[in-house]
This record gives sequence, C-alpha cells and structure tokens, in this order.
Amino acid sequence: MSNKAPRGVRLVITLAGRRNAGKSSLINAIVDQDISIVSDQPGTTTDAVAKHYELLPLGPVTFYDTAGLDDTGELGELRIKATQKVLWRSDVALVVIGEEGITDYEKNIISNICELKIPFVILFNKNDLRTPSAEELNYCRENNFPFLEVSATTGLNIKEIKKAIIELSPDEMKQTPVLAGDLFGEGDWVVCVVPIDLAAPKGRLILPQVQVIREILDCDAVAVTVKDREIEETLSNMKRKPALVITDSQVVLTVAGDVPDDIPLTTFSTLFARFKGDLPSLVKGAEAIDTLENGDIVLVGEACSHHDVADDIGRVKIPRWVTQYTGKNVKFETYAGHDFPEDLEKYKLVIHCGACMLNRTEMLRRVTECNRRGVPITNYGVAISKVQGVLERIIAPFNL
Repeated sequence: MSNKAPRGVRLVITLAGRRNAGKSSLINAIVDQDISIVSDQPGTTTDAVAKHYELLPLGPVTFYDTAGLDDTGELGELRIKATQKVLWRSDVALVVIGEEGITDYEKNIISNICELKIPFVILFNKNDLRTPSAEELNYCRENNFPFLEVSATTGLNIKEIKKAIIELSPDEMKQTPVLAGDLFGEGDWVVCVVPIDLAAPKGRLILPQVQVIREILDCDAVAVTVKDREIEETLSNMKRKPALVITDSQVVLTVAGDVPDDIPLTTFSTLFARFKGDLPSLVKGAEAIDTLENGDIVLVGEACSHHDVADDIGRVKIPRWVTQYTGKNVKFETYAGHDFPEDLEKYKLVIHCGACMLNRTEMLRRVTECNRRGVPITNYGVAISKVQGVLERIIAPFNL
C-alpha cells in the first residue's frame, strides 16, 4: 500500500552523517528489512537509497539512506551534492553519529540542517561499541537538540527512533490535509472540468484531478466530472447549483465564460498552490508578470521529468500566453524534477508547476528561497489565471 501513495504526499526522512557511521544498518533496523548494503568499508552507500514504509499514524513515508557527507574526491563531491539535494526536500532528518563522536564536522552538518529548518534528532549509533561523552551530551542539552543512544546491532531504541520521527513531523502530516474540502459541504455537488488533450495521460487522469475527486467523495459530496465543452450543458441540466466548479487551468478562460458569476470557480492548480505551498505569496508573485521587460528570463519549474509534447503546458503554452499578455520578448528556461538552479538571481520571475510530485516541505523551501533572494514566484494555475484576466475570480473562494 505504501508503495502506491503519491510521492508528493509522503513524509521524507533522511539519514545524514559521516561515512561508516552506520546509517545503512540503522535504516535496515528501522524498516526491519535489508534494503541498504552494509559493509565496514567506508563509502558503501554511493547514491541516496529510498525505502517506502508505512509509519503509523503518519501513513506512507520515505526513508533516504544517503552517502556520507565526508566523502572525498571528485566523485565524492557529486555524492555529497546528491545528499544535500535530498536534505533540501526532507521533512525530518536523523543525524547519525558514529564512533568518531560529535566533532566540528558533525556540528557543521547540524548547523546546515538548522539553517534549512528541518526538524531532527541526533542518534548516537553503535552504542554497543561507544557511548557518548559528557561533553557531547552537554552539547545536545545546551542547544536543546533531541538525541537518542541507539544500536542497529542490538536494536537499542529503534522503536524510540520511530516515536521521535512522529513527534518531529510537521503538523499537516499528522492531520488529513485539505485540498478543497473546506469549500463545500456534505451532499453538495462539485463539478470538475477535465479537458482531454494530447498532454492527458492515456487511460487515466492526472494526479491533482484524482486527488481532488477522491477528496470530494471522502467528504460525502457528489463529484461531477465533465470535459470543458460540456460544462455549459451540464450546469443547465443540474437541478441545483453546484457549490463549486474546479477546472483545469488551461481552459479557465472558456470555463469562466460558461460558469455563472454566482457559482464559485477555481482551478486544480490553484488548489495545489494552497495545498503544497503558500497561496498568498504565489498570488503576489504573479504581479511580477506586469513588470517583465525585453530580455528578462523566466524560470519554469517542473516537479516531474516528462516527455514534452507539441503543446506542453510549461514549455509551450505558458511562454506563449505570457508573451501575448506582456507583448515583450521574454526568455524562458525550464528546470525539471528535484533540480532547482543555484543562480536564482538571474531570473525575473519563477513560474512553478502545481508541485503534485513534491512534498509540501520542498515546495515551501522553494518559495522561501525565492523570497529570500528577491525573486517573485508564482505557479501555473495562478499565472494562467492572471494572464487570462480571471485571477480575482479564481482566488475569490479562498477569501485572501
């Protein structure tokens, strides 16, 4: 079951520390499976190894066993960068201390995790071989850093590690997150407008649509799913007004024309802007579209790597719509997957996808990093509604 949960709604837990600190042995002990190769040879783990696991009451989580942050050489530097990318999207970190104890090196790791504002617990591993010194324990206590003495070999405090993860987890992971469920009530009708075009996956709906429809059903409301050319006829045949219409952003202009003004309207991508990020910040970021000038560079951020089609939303349609709206010769660059450029300052604006394949922690970090560097950020749905002239109506249900 945990293997089928969407990647973007999983809690991400990363084990970080030196080579040979026992990270692989610990993760094997936590999930009670041999998923990471264990060896006395430092550097056995070269790339981050992911393990899906059901950790109740949190539900599906992903553990990452990472390469040691003290790796050496040119290849070692690449492994360290890969580990740091995993940390960037982590909800909880387990800092594993090996036989070397807490040195300046470990303190730098902890400092980095603190800067990223990742909740963490320090694990003094290999308790059967070494116990932490009084100085190390004082370091933890003076800084209010939670810690445990553990051993993958004897099983000491393995259950306590799981308890610590649950306690450190973000509040939204301990509760059922809301996409649109606060916008309608039990028994209400909600109309979902789902266009089927070349970009639509064969035989299925895209993840945001699936998640929203499932939530409607979970809330004991009625989900009516139609294509964009059917919305007007559907509304005219309904015996009562729907509580909400949710449309794909790509057809928001035509749908807005077909849906009466007294029926609340929003988009799937706008719902995800709230669900995965910071909707007010992303709405404000869209204002930067009005300031674009010739030669400005806009970053289009995609959460997933995919084969782009002739009318790709992020690589073709949004650049076309923004260009038509501004009348400017703006350049567009695309970053896909978990990569996010280090030279953010060169961009006048970031337009990000709905982030259905990212967890909320990673998306919020991207928003925070853009804000920190003074680069406005918005998302697909908000940006499209902006350039189509319907943004005020689309965000009206949220009372911003």
